[in-house]
Amino acid sequence: MAEKKISPWVKAALDWGPLIVFFIAFNRLKDGTYTILGTDYSGFVVATALFIPLIAATTLILWLLTGKLSAMQIATLVLVAIFGGLSVWLNDPTFFKMKPTIIYLLFAGILGAGLLRGKAWLQLVMNEAMPMAHEGWMILTKRFVWLFLGLAVANEVVWRTMSDAHWVDFKTFGLPIIMIAFIMSQAKLFERHGIDTEESEEG
Repeated sequence: MAEKKISPWVKAALDWGPLIVFFIAFNRLKDGTYTILGTDYSGFVVATALFIPLIAATTLILWLLTGKLSAMQIATLVLVAIFGGLSVWLNDPTFFKMKPTIIYLLFAGILGAGLLRGKAWLQLVMNEAMPMAHEGWMILTKRFVWLFLGLAVANEVVWRTMSDAHWVDFKTFGLPIIMIAFIMSQAKLFERHGIDTEESEEG
């Protein structure tokens, strides 16, 4: 299936919708205990149970609309299903809290393995949005490896030392803000190594 373009607003809604719904559900359910089929569940676990099928549905819709999913989207869905499923099945939110740590370590490991081979695999994901020379992608990939390692450590510190509410706030707002701030901070790198695709095509 060939890749198709969709509205940026639709893509943003599909990407961020499940997380926003999880945030709202958690805040509405966090103070209660809910008995389902004879088992008591915390609001955190119930919100997690809602999040899993929702992210699966939005990922499927995104694939149907675009004909393509990135490796990052597939890995995220698989890990949400595994760790979220374990949290619901074992009635223990710990597994779901560990999920961002595993994702960031996985991404850091994959990108790091590419760097050892002299390849910037980040370019495969982001080159269409930000065309750059190979040297620029190597630099950016190294920085992303350190970013992902830092986020993995941060997630571990937050969920192990703070309340569920603080962790949910951190996951919903903190992690995306850090990621956006990091990308914005790379403006000089994009400017120094960026490629003007229009000029390249004309030449």
